[in-house]
Amino acid sequence: MVKFDVDGAQNVEVSVKIPCEKSLKEQLEIMEEYTRVHKEGAELSKESRELNCLNVLYPRMFRKIEPQDKIAGRLDFLPVGFGCVTSLGGVGHYCVFNKLRAFQAKLENEEDKKRVDALYDYWLDHDLKTIYCKEMLTETTVGRFIDPKYPLIATARLSGMMLDYPKLLEKGIGGLRQEIFEKFKKDQDNEFYKAARGCLDIFVDSAEALKQKALEQSHEENGERKKELLQMARVLEKIKTQKPETFQEALQLIWLYALLSGVINYGRLDDYLGPYLVKDLEEGRLSEEEAYDYVHSLWTMIENRRTTVNGRIIVGGKGRKHPKEADVFLHIAMKVAKNTRYVEPQFTLRFDKDTSDEIWDEALDALGAGATYPTLYNDEVNIPAVAYGMRIDEEDAKQYVPFGCTEFVIQGKSTGTPNICMNLLKILNIFMNEGIDPMDGLDKSGGCTILPLATYQTFDQFFDGYKKFLDYYMDLSIDRQYRSYEIMNEHVGFLFTSILMDDCIGRGKALLDGGVKYLGGTNEVYGSINASDSLWAIKDLVFDQKKYTLDELNKAVLANFEGYEEVRKDCLDCDKYGNDLDTADSMANELYEYVAKGVRNRGIEAGMQYFLIVLSNNQLNTEWGNQTAASPDGRLSEMYMNPANNPQGGADKSGPTAMLNSLAKFDAKYHAGSVQNMKFSPSMFNQNREFIKALMKTYFFRKGGCHLMVTVVDKKTLEDAVDHPEKYPNLIVRVSGFSAVFVNLTPEVQQELLSRATYDEERCRVS
Repeated sequence: MVKFDVDGAQNVEVSVKIPCEKSLKEQLEIMEEYTRVHKEGAELSKESRELNCLNVLYPRMFRKIEPQDKIAGRLDFLPVGFGCVTSLGGVGHYCVFNKLRAFQAKLENEEDKKRVDALYDYWLDHDLKTIYCKEMLTETTVGRFIDPKYPLIATARLSGMMLDYPKLLEKGIGGLRQEIFEKFKKDQDNEFYKAARGCLDIFVDSAEALKQKALEQSHEENGERKKELLQMARVLEKIKTQKPETFQEALQLIWLYALLSGVINYGRLDDYLGPYLVKDLEEGRLSEEEAYDYVHSLWTMIENRRTTVNGRIIVGGKGRKHPKEADVFLHIAMKVAKNTRYVEPQFTLRFDKDTSDEIWDEALDALGAGATYPTLYNDEVNIPAVAYGMRIDEEDAKQYVPFGCTEFVIQGKSTGTPNICMNLLKILNIFMNEGIDPMDGLDKSGGCTILPLATYQTFDQFFDGYKKFLDYYMDLSIDRQYRSYEIMNEHVGFLFTSILMDDCIGRGKALLDGGVKYLGGTNEVYGSINASDSLWAIKDLVFDQKKYTLDELNKAVLANFEGYEEVRKDCLDCDKYGNDLDTADSMANELYEYVAKGVRNRGIEAGMQYFLIVLSNNQLNTEWGNQTAASPDGRLSEMYMNPANNPQGGADKSGPTAMLNSLAKFDAKYHAGSVQNMKFSPSMFNQNREFIKALMKTYFFRKGGCHLMVTVVDKKTLEDAVDHPEKYPNLIVRVSGFSAVFVNLTPEVQQELLSRATYDEERCRVS
C-alpha cells in the first residue's frame, strides 16, 4: 500500500469555520455513537447503514436559531460524520483525521483522549476517502488531493450537486413520499426506496426539532422577533407534509433540504423562488423591504456555512420557466450582493443578447462597489458548448449551472464532480528530464519511455513526444475518476441527494448506482499557459532561431536560471499568451485542444456521458507552483503558475482588449468551464462605465467570450493590505474560482494576485 499523509489537508479552506456550539463531551458522544452504528451496520445494505448513521446526526446536529435568521437551519460539523464534500466535514462516512487530532488536543482527560484514539484507528480502515486513496494512489504519479508534489492528484467526493428544487417545491415532502411509496409498492425489496422513505422521516423530525427551537426561543423574545419566531414555527410545521405556498415556506423547504443533503450549491434560485416572491408581494404578505431582508438572511446563512469555493446562486439566462417573476428576485439579489460583499454565496449572472441594460447596470454597480459578484456567464456561447461537450440536447443544456470554481453540471440531471487535477507544466518538466521531476529527483515517468532531448530534431517531434506523455497521464485521470464513482457507490448511496436527482426514483437506484441521468466528470487542468508559453519559447529559441540547443536551454532551466540570466531574459522576451499574438495564442490553443479532446474521448470510451477538462483554479495554481521547478517560459522554480487560462502574472502587456482576445480563442465546446479573471482599478471601472460595458459586450457577443470574473480594487490598496492587514479586515478579492478576504490569504497567494495586471486608465489606453 502506498504511504500517504491521512492527516494532510484535503481541500482549500480559506474561510474560518464557525466553532461548534456543542460541548466537547457531547461532540465525542455523537462521534462514538456514529461509529458504533456504522460498525454494527457492516452486514446491512449500504442504504440501510447510511440511513441509520444519518439518524445519529439529525436532528441532533442543528444549532440554535440566530437573532438575524429569517429561516431556521444551521448545522454543526464534527471530525466524524456523513457528507458529500470536504468543504463540510467529508465524503460519505468520513473522518477528517487532522481535525480529529485537533479535537483530541482540546481534551484534558486521558481516558477521553484514548477514546479518540479508538475512533482514529477505526476510521483508518473505514473513511471513504482513505479507502479510495489506499487503492488509487501511487508512489510517484498520482497523489492525494491536495499533495502538489505529484503531477496528478485524485480524490473521491461528490462536489457540485445541483438538486431538482423545482420538483421539491412542486411536490413538497408529502408528494415526494407518495411518489416513492407508489414505486415501493411495486418493488418492496428495493433498498433504495426503503431508505429514501426513511430520509423523508429525518426531514420531518428535523423540521419538528427546529420548530421546537423556534417556540422555545420565542418565549425569550418580545415584539417583532417573537412574531417572527412563531411564524417560523408555523412554516416548519407546514412543510413537514405540505407543499409550500409562500416565499418563506418555499425558502425554508429548500434550505432545510439542502442542509440535510449536504449540498452546498443552490441553483437557479430566481426561477424557482420568483413566483412565490411575486405572489407574496402582490397579495401583500411581503413588502419589498421584507423581501430584501429574507434574501439578505439567506446570503448570511450561506456565508456562515464557510464552504470557500461554493454557495452558488444563479440568476438570469435562457431556459427559465418564469422569467418575469425570476427577474423580481434577480433585482433584489443584485442589491443584496452589492450591499453585503460577502465571499459567499458565489452569486452568478447568466445572460444573453436580450438581457436588459438595467440588469447589466446593476451587475456593474455591484462589481464597482467591490463585491466581486456577480460572476458573468454568456449563454450565447455556453449553451451550445454544453450541448456538444456533454452530448445532450439544447433544452437540457439550457439548465447548465456552474459550481465550485466554475465547473458546469445540469441542474437536477447530472453529476460532474472534479475528482482529478493535472499539472501540465510539471508533466512538461518531467518529460524534458527523461521522467525525472527536477523538483525532487524522483522518477515520475510511470514506466513510459522518454527519449533524451538530443533525440528531437524538430519541434514537432518534441511536441509529439510531450503529447504521448500527456496521454499516459490522461489515461490515469479517467481511470481514477471512474473508480472514484465505483468506490463511493460501493459504500454509500448519498440518499438525500439521490431523491432529488433525475431519474433515481424512477429507476429505483441511488445516484452513482445507475440512478443519475447523466453521469459525467471533470478534470481540473493547471499550468496550461505556462506549459504553452514554454513550448513556444522552445520552438522560437531552439528550433526557429537556433539560438540554443534543447540541452542548453534545459540546463539553464534546471539551474533556475542562476548564471543564465541572459537565457532567462530571452525566454521572458518570447511572445506570451494574453497579448493577442497568433504565435503564443495558437500554441496555447493547440495544447488546450489536445488535452481537452483527449480527456473527453477517454470519458466517452469509459462509458460516461461526459468527461471534460475545467480551466479553473482556486489557489492551487500557487500551491502547485510552489512544488514545480523552473520552466522555459522564464518562470522561476517554486513560483506560482498562471491562473486558469489567464496569462501568467505580468505576461500580458498589451491592454485589456488584447488579453480578452486571447481568452476568446479557446473553443468553449471542449471544456466544462473556464475561469477568466480581470482586475480593474476603481476609478477606471466606475468612471468609464460605458467603455467597460462596451468592452465586455464586445468580448462576449462579438468575440464569443464565455465567462468573466471581475475584481475592482486598486493595486496600491492591495500592497498596503500586505503591509497593514489590520486596516483591511473586509477587503474582498477574486482569487480565481472563488472570492476571499485578501488578508486571510497566504503571502504566496497574495503575491500571485498582485502580479496580475490591474487595468487602470493608463493601461486601458494601450488597447
